[in-house]
Amino acid sequence: MQVRSIGASLAAMLLVSTLSVGCGKSEEATRAEQAAARAEDAARRAEAAAGRVEAAASRAEAAAEKADRLLSKHLRK
Repeated sequence: MQVRSIGASLAAMLLVSTLSVGCGKSEEATRAEQAAARAEDAARRAEAAAGRVEAAASRAEAAAEKADRLLSKHLRK
């Protein structure tokens, strides 16, 4: 997950620098910086959500394995 966050940060910084250079007005540059900050924040939230999904998937997998073991014990009897 580190690679994604680094990539998102680099993309946001590139966006800010491109828009800052292209924009003559400081108001437009400020808007671009705010948009980049929002993009970085969204990337961090998405990364956190992905981590929660991975954790939930591993818990579900462990529960399925446990249920499988319990079921196989009862079927042998």
